[in-house]
Amino acid sequence: MKAHQLIILLGFALVAAKPGVAAQTNVMKPLPYTGVNLAGGEFYDPVKTPEPMYGRNFSYPTRAEYEYFAGKGMNVFRVQFLWETLQAKAKEPFRQAELDRLKSTVKLATARGLTVILDPHNYARYYGKVVGSNEVPYDAFADFWGRLANEFRGDTNVWFGLVNEPHDMPTEQWLQAANEAIAAVRKTGAENLILVPGNGYSSAHGWVKGKWYGTSNGSVMQKIHDPNSNYVFEVHQYLDKDSSGTHREVVRPTIGSERLKEFVEWCRQNKQRAFLGEFAVAEGETGRLAIEDMLQAMERDRDVWLGFTWWAAGSRWGNYMFSLEPKDGKDRPQMEYLRGHLQK
Repeated sequence: MKAHQLIILLGFALVAAKPGVAAQTNVMKPLPYTGVNLAGGEFYDPVKTPEPMYGRNFSYPTRAEYEYFAGKGMNVFRVQFLWETLQAKAKEPFRQAELDRLKSTVKLATARGLTVILDPHNYARYYGKVVGSNEVPYDAFADFWGRLANEFRGDTNVWFGLVNEPHDMPTEQWLQAANEAIAAVRKTGAENLILVPGNGYSSAHGWVKGKWYGTSNGSVMQKIHDPNSNYVFEVHQYLDKDSSGTHREVVRPTIGSERLKEFVEWCRQNKQRAFLGEFAVAEGETGRLAIEDMLQAMERDRDVWLGFTWWAAGSRWGNYMFSLEPKDGKDRPQMEYLRGHLQK
C-alpha cells in the first residue's frame, strides 16, 4: 500500500470486527476531510460563449478564499472548471495559458497541505454533447483525463473528480466512460485518489432504487475498475422536496440521514467508500437541524464516509441561498451549522 493511500484510509480504520457492521467507537468526531466547493470556473456556457474570459465569465479561488475557509477548519476544496476551458478541441493539446491558470489556483491550496478535488463541471458532456455518443466518443473523455492526470500526477493532495453529475444517459454508457477515463489516468502513472460519480445526477437517495434515470447505479457501478483500487464514489444529496437543491424549504430535520441510508448500506455490502460532494440548506432552523442530523449520521458511518464538501462558496454567487462566501466581512449563517463538524 502506498503511503498516501494509507493516509486516505485512516478515516476508515475504525470499522467493527464483523464485516458490514459500522464502527461504534470514536464516533461523532469530524470526518477526515471537511470542506466546501469553491465555484466560479463553471460560470459560462461554452456552447453559447465558446471563448473563456477569465475574470469576466469565469474565475478561480483566490489565496484569501482558501485561507478563510482553512481557518474555519476546512481542509478539502472541490474546485470547478470546464473541460472546454482547457481543451478547445477534443484530443488536442490543452490551452497552455488556461492550464497554467488552473494549476496556479490549485497550488495556492496544495502548497499549504490542503486537498483539492478537480471538478470538470460538465455533466458528462462536451459542448453539450454526451460522453459516449458519436459526437464525443469515449476516447475523447479518456484523452482529456490522460492529459489532465499527467499534469497533476506528482501531487497526491490533488484528487480527480471524473465529472460533475452525469445524467440523461444510460448508466452502462457512463460506466464505460468512467472506466476508460480511469484507465487513462492510471496509464500516466498517476496514483491520485479518483472520485467516481454515478448517473442520475449522482444522487445518493436514488443510487440503489432509482429507475427514473435507467439502470440503477447500484446495479452497475460496482463494475468500476481501478487497477490501483484507489477510488471512492462521489454522491450528492440535497434536502428539499425533490432533492434538486433548488428550493429553500427542507422536508424535515431527519431527511438527510434518511436519504443517505440505502446508499450507505450499499457501500457496506459492496465494500465501497464514499464522499459527499454536494449538499446544502438555506438559512433556517429546520435546515440547521437537518444538517446536524445528516453530518452526525455520516460521522457514525465513518467506515463509509471519507468526507464532504458543502455547495458552495465563491465570489460570483452574490445572494445565492446556499453560499458560504463571507458577506461584508461576516460569516454566513450556515457556517455555524457546520462548525462542530469541521477539522478544528
